[in-house]
Amino acid sequence: MQYKIILSALLLALSASPSRAQLTAATTKTAATVVKSDSVVSQKPEIKAITPLLASNMANDPKKGYNHVPLAGEKSYFGEKTDYVNEFVRKYMELHNRTLSTVQGNSATPFSVIDNVLEKKNLPKELKYLAVIESALNYNAVSRAGAVGPWQLMETTARMMGLSVSRKQDERRDLAKSTAAATKYLELLYGQLNDWLLVIAAYNSGPTPVQRAIALTGSHNFWDIKEYLPRETQGHVLAFIATASIFENLSKFIDLGSIPVDFKFNNKIKDKEDEAALAAAKSAMVTPATAGAAPTALASATPAVKKNPFSDEELKNMTMVRITQPIYADLMAQELGIDKKLIARWNPDYETFVFRTYPTPFYNLRIPKDKLELFLKKKEFLDKKSKVILMQMK
Repeated sequence: MQYKIILSALLLALSASPSRAQLTAATTKTAATVVKSDSVVSQKPEIKAITPLLASNMANDPKKGYNHVPLAGEKSYFGEKTDYVNEFVRKYMELHNRTLSTVQGNSATPFSVIDNVLEKKNLPKELKYLAVIESALNYNAVSRAGAVGPWQLMETTARMMGLSVSRKQDERRDLAKSTAAATKYLELLYGQLNDWLLVIAAYNSGPTPVQRAIALTGSHNFWDIKEYLPRETQGHVLAFIATASIFENLSKFIDLGSIPVDFKFNNKIKDKEDEAALAAAKSAMVTPATAGAAPTALASATPAVKKNPFSDEELKNMTMVRITQPIYADLMAQELGIDKKLIARWNPDYETFVFRTYPTPFYNLRIPKDKLELFLKKKEFLDKKSKVILMQMK
């Protein structure tokens, strides 16, 4: 009982001083706390009581094991979000390919150290990719908020997890010791949340915003609470899914710069059949006309073509407008009288543009043709209002 009380006090303190990620080139750089404007959202779920984050409900018993870390292509976990996650992973690899390639080339030793700690604690090996999106495995990384080291631990969190932090010695820079501390914190978070995506969210924002989102929705599903989390945290979780999926199942495509359009995410790249597919993809990058030239992105060289996801009727009623700044989807739906679900379905990768992980500085937004005139009329208002709303998400 005393042990439970100590852990409760510990995690309440952590909620007040959460661990913050330094988002490097391998992460999404976004704003933070979601604040819904009453002019945008007319009705909110009833807020339920928020209980302290306790570690007494220890679902992390090594003998029982942990739930697995979901990766792109797992339809049994992601459900209707499967295609969205897959597309995000594609865009993420294209945008962060240089950093992913650098990490891949320098990861053997640090991954070996981290894997050793994870194995001893019976934790999923995929958790090591959290250190990739936190710092790109940079031992000396320091965030604007003061988070330090490969796991980007704040001073208060680090000390509570047993690290020594002083002018003479900062163990947050020690890979083995900081990994032990970070995994200890992850264990405590998992003991309450019992889902690795929620744990990754809480590691980024601190436990309180995740608890608040759960209280708002009554759900422990990341996709249900996503819009109530800080925007930085939403992007952080997606970046983790993408990075883990790429290194675990798509690492052989990193050198190519992108994922072949006909790749099936539910299949891991393995064995002779997959090696043959990879060789064919590589050969498609070099033709007599380009021999001797620098390799180009596979996306432009692969002959496979994506099947059009829209029906003929939809294409008939659809138009595209190029935007260079994100427009808040809820605001756009309300002001233009468009179903929010339609915007999401017609623009499945729109959030990658909002999170600044889209490969181009502009986005071709699909909207109904009969809304084009109204859109152009309200464009200036939508831009200004969206900027205010998104700036509030800190």
